[in-house]
Amino acid sequence: MPSVLFVFTSTNKTLTGAQTGWYLPEAAHPYYVLAPHVQIDFASPAGPNPPIDEGSVKAFEKDAESVKFLNNETVKQKLASAHKLSDINVANYDAIFYVGGHGPVIDLASDPVNGKLVSDFWNAGKIVSAVCHGPAHCSALVQGADKDGKSIFAGRSFTGFSNAEEKAVDKVNDVPFLLEDKITSLGGKYEKAAEPWGPKVVVDGRLITGQNPASASGVGEAILKAIKGN
Repeated sequence: MPSVLFVFTSTNKTLTGAQTGWYLPEAAHPYYVLAPHVQIDFASPAGPNPPIDEGSVKAFEKDAESVKFLNNETVKQKLASAHKLSDINVANYDAIFYVGGHGPVIDLASDPVNGKLVSDFWNAGKIVSAVCHGPAHCSALVQGADKDGKSIFAGRSFTGFSNAEEKAVDKVNDVPFLLEDKITSLGGKYEKAAEPWGPKVVVDGRLITGQNPASASGVGEAILKAIKGN
């Protein structure tokens, strides 16, 4: 059975000290798309019990899959025993997926272990994917480089949490950079939904990115399609 590694942040505070973590539906929705078809492992920089964004629990308290995810005993066990990124063997997985939330912009984007990990996945011909702030949700991939040392975003189309969406949630000062600007500066070609908060998934070869929470299921579907294609 194919295997996918879900990567979560280990950070629970933004730059302003606000509570943060991984964003609930951005883990739950792809999980339930993929779980019937692939083996899923969880990992984070610090390993077990990556912190959840408490605001996402409240915002999605009526979302059936989010509620099911929080109460799923298998998910609870996976979170409690999440691997450290430093212990991951790339050869064991077909794809890596970065869960969104403001946390990844704080820790994963500047973590040298994560930088090497995502580069190793890419250079091994694996699928690299993220949703929202996972490419910083999407920033998690900012350090990733190909065999020539160029950003894996250089010359490729991508999406992620937009500047407009960051301003709308009043979190510009909570993060070290705006995802849209940062990855564009690395040579990425940014695409976004016609309106903020609309679903948008961009597939450029093995690079799969989603813009926001509404895009999370679509990212899961794109990962599954890519795995089946391989």
